[in-house]
Amino acid sequence: MKKKTILTLLPCLILAFAVSAAAQVDGSGGAKPKPYTIEGNELKLTDPVLFANGSDKLLPESERALTVVKDFLTEKTYITLLRIEGHTGADGDAGVKQQLSERRVLAVARWLVLKGVDCKRLVAVGFGGTKPVAANDTAENKSMNNPLVFALAALRGRAIGGMPADGGGKVAGDVCPK
Repeated sequence: MKKKTILTLLPCLILAFAVSAAAQVDGSGGAKPKPYTIEGNELKLTDPVLFANGSDKLLPESERALTVVKDFLTEKTYITLLRIEGHTGADGDAGVKQQLSERRVLAVARWLVLKGVDCKRLVAVGFGGTKPVAANDTAENKSMNNPLVFALAALRGRAIGGMPADGGGKVAGDVCPK
């Protein structure tokens, strides 16, 4: 092959490699999308993390999403700190909502630690109802204000974007077993 032909094909080869590396192969040989995306500094899951209503008890349907987080951290060793943020709706007692958000993020962090994630790579932070993403005027909007956020907080030991590790929330407690 001539040098000019190789240089012409090089961008196509790089793109093909990037696409194949970004996709996972299913049993039939076809490509399927990854169960997450990275938007800004957030790990966005395609499956939800669910809790029993008004509780920090993880529902069994959450295992799939949490396994994605565990696998992501296992693959991406350069991510040295992941902030798990808990948010709630603004209705009701602010103190109760804050405590619920803290208990939920601790439950998630402890699940990840039990599955092999180094506890020093996790910080569990509760925000309660202080950062709503939608108005609290409809049931649909209220449900949008209960997200669990997985924020990339440090790469190779360096904070991302000058943000503190806690992202401005209240650290829920130590995730490392005693």
